[in-house]
Amino acid sequence: MDYLKVSSKSSPASVAGAIAGLVKDGIPVNIQCVGAGAVNQAIKAIAIARGFLIPTGIDISCAPTFSDVEIGGESRTAIRIAVYVHRITAPATPAGVEAVEA
Repeated sequence: MDYLKVSSKSSPASVAGAIAGLVKDGIPVNIQCVGAGAVNQAIKAIAIARGFLIPTGIDISCAPTFSDVEIGGESRTAIRIAVYVHRITAPATPAGVEAVEA
């Protein structure tokens, strides 16, 4: 499984664009971060990507997990964030109720 690797120096807007692009292309999005600063940038990117996607009828949510990774021969704890896609549909009008235009 491939991961978008986010660091504390990553631009949240750039990562958000990558997330939105992958979601629109139907490609699963998984993010990997090591360190508090990287997690901060990743969460900001997810919030920004959500703002990009909602007007197109797509919403996203995420779930974090811990993972041990090896970096430079050293074992580190990473946060891996899975991004879930939700299609937004217009709410159904209850039977017998007419929609009123404002």
